[in-house]
Amino acid sequence: MRQAQHELTVATRKRGLVEITAPVSKWVAAQSLTTGLLTLFCRHTSASLLIQENADANVRRDLEAFFERIAPEDPGRYSHDDEGPDDMPSHLRAALTQTQLSIPLAAGTLVLGTWQGLYLFEHRQQPHTRRIALHLMGE
Repeated sequence: MRQAQHELTVATRKRGLVEITAPVSKWVAAQSLTTGLLTLFCRHTSASLLIQENADANVRRDLEAFFERIAPEDPGRYSHDDEGPDDMPSHLRAALTQTQLSIPLAAGTLVLGTWQGLYLFEHRQQPHTRRIALHLMGE
């Protein structure tokens, strides 16, 4: 059994989904393992991780619009607004999604469905540099 760790840095431009499938898959391939389990962990409280469809951009737009409706920026609605009007809504969005993903590795590649991709979901309005810890165990 071997293990490998890496930190992926993702620069975001604004709120929304950023596909990270390619850099994650490239790093996994470089580890030369054939079977195992990859864990991804988002090291932030105002961003999260998703496995979602990567074929139709309308899916991403609809997801982003849905989260706008269920966790809107609304001055006076939230007590916590230390970093601006998107502060508490970003925490709510992260709480409703995931900060950790586990994906099997078989035949040297991630076991994702045909239309599945890996995404960092930025919940803040301003650009950020996000860090994602990757941990791969396998043979």
